[in-house]
Amino acid sequence: MNIIHEKCDPKLAEDKKLPYTAYLVQYEVEGKVEHDITIGTSQVEIFDAYYDKYKKGLKWLKQTQGTTRPNLWNQQPPKRKRKRKSSTQPPEQAEG
Repeated sequence: MNIIHEKCDPKLAEDKKLPYTAYLVQYEVEGKVEHDITIGTSQVEIFDAYYDKYKKGLKWLKQTQGTTRPNLWNQQPPKRKRKRKSSTQPPEQAEG
């Protein structure tokens, strides 16, 4: 399980660039309602982790609006090697 945003604004869950496996979790700590955005291999894994941590403080979790495939999310584009420019002058011909 990976927490993307901790104690964040729930409006961040509306981001379409999040992976579709991301969940918005609402829980209560010391009387204050908090939200996290997290990803995991399954919803059960996320529920278990938050229930173990907050017990009865866990309110709910729901899927975010993300549409990105998890394996493509947050990937850096591959770096391209620069091509060397060929010389603009044609090779000299030997006189014969």
